[in-house]
Amino acid sequence: MSDLPKSDELLENLDHKMAKTDWMDTPINIRPGMYCYASNPKSVETLGLPNARPWNPLDDDWKLPENWQQIIHEGFKERLERFRSFKIFMDVCVRCGACADKCHFFIGTGDPKNMPVLRAELLRSVYRNDFTTLGKLLGRIGGARPMTLDVLKEWWYYLFQCTECRRCSVFCPYGIDTAEITIMGRELLNLIGLNIDWIATPVSNCYQTGNHLGIQPHAFKDMLDFFVEDIEEITGVNVEPSFNKKGADILFITPSGDVFADPGTYTCMGYMMLFKYLKDKYGLDITWSTYASEGGNFGFFTSHETMKRLNAKMYAEAKRLGVKWILGGECGHMWRVISQYMETMNGPADFLEAPVSPITGTLFENARQTKMVHISEFTADLIKHGKLELDTSRNDKHIVTFHDSCNPARGMGMLDEPRYVIRNTCNHFYDMPANTIRENTFCCGSGAGLNAGEDMELRMCGGLPRANAVKYVHEKHGVNMLACVCAIDRAALPALMEYWVPEVDVTGVTELVANALILPGEKERETDLRGEPLPGMEEE
Repeated sequence: MSDLPKSDELLENLDHKMAKTDWMDTPINIRPGMYCYASNPKSVETLGLPNARPWNPLDDDWKLPENWQQIIHEGFKERLERFRSFKIFMDVCVRCGACADKCHFFIGTGDPKNMPVLRAELLRSVYRNDFTTLGKLLGRIGGARPMTLDVLKEWWYYLFQCTECRRCSVFCPYGIDTAEITIMGRELLNLIGLNIDWIATPVSNCYQTGNHLGIQPHAFKDMLDFFVEDIEEITGVNVEPSFNKKGADILFITPSGDVFADPGTYTCMGYMMLFKYLKDKYGLDITWSTYASEGGNFGFFTSHETMKRLNAKMYAEAKRLGVKWILGGECGHMWRVISQYMETMNGPADFLEAPVSPITGTLFENARQTKMVHISEFTADLIKHGKLELDTSRNDKHIVTFHDSCNPARGMGMLDEPRYVIRNTCNHFYDMPANTIRENTFCCGSGAGLNAGEDMELRMCGGLPRANAVKYVHEKHGVNMLACVCAIDRAALPALMEYWVPEVDVTGVTELVANALILPGEKERETDLRGEPLPGMEEE
């Protein structure tokens, strides 16, 4: 891990002044703390990606193929012809700067090349040089430049300082999705073996074991068995789930981070308690898979083809088990892939039914094509129809605010359901300022594969705007708990809060549900899922 400066030092060094040199003349400076380690060659080889070899971003020699410029050029050309939107995004930008101050990485670093318009310009300049007549004639005057080694390194450095959150696209008057430009740029880098290990190895693991962490099926089951014991100790109820059950009503898939990383583990325990409640009260049969044991999709950060292959496993497993539809856990990129790409990429999933809650009769219209429902939508519907017995006082020590995770918010338009669930399971809820939430939400600063340890300074810089909004409601309303519906957020936000707002903790929404949920036959609870005393139980 890099030597992370103290938070006040980071603020003191933050500078948004105009650069002294033109951006094309500003040399690339790859420094520790601001980048992730290079991809492991074994992972690259497993994925079938080219040029698997050990390399170091700090070395002069990146061990590239001799014809790497030709590979980039041909890959660029192929994608311009294949994706009409990419060509439009390359041509239509007028560099108005409406997006410039909307990126959390520019706000947090002050680096002009982290302005979305300029990060995209890194690719556009090469596009103009190679694919436009005006660029070929005017060269630099026309905003064009040839593809050199320094330009390539600049691409790699800044395209992996983007979390593809799409906040910039909300403010673009032309509707340019700069995140899609980042995605295309990363695809081109992968053609010559330039990735980061926090992406390549999770994707490789997912190919081999069905999840990003490389968990074998028996280990996945063992972990949930540990949760069964913990929950029984707290509630007196055995919530043992079913695995790989053919003919179950619903297949449930969640990010593997919920199974192996705090505080996601408490969210996972929440899923199990909710499903036990629904089984006992309404006979709903929900099964887990030890093979499609990952809802997240790090392939999304690599290429469209890799994204497609990882998404397919969930539907293959649903078909194998013969379930009616799929219920998905609290994840970010899983839901953006499902909502924006699934139907044309892997769909239609016509072997599954349009999702209807067998408990409330609600048809989830938004999931008619994808056949997959978000756990917050599902839970909100249950609460609205009075199907859950809840004791909201159990969450009274939590003064909660909600972080709209970028992909569920901007990628699938889920804004109200998590808030509805929180308001009905907690008595104290306050939203952050309006320009920092919902469609305008700030990113955690660690998404799109950047949630590593070696780039901690980058993450703390990128998460500054989100932390600043949390600090506001903490100081105004006494907020001490930040809720979210994304596994990366649950992994990244605790470090961010500890750095910027240490008085605030992080939770998943379903953990709050489980704390309030009154299970049939439960004993009097003394603690929440974290083993901390419930309000009024402190002395006991």
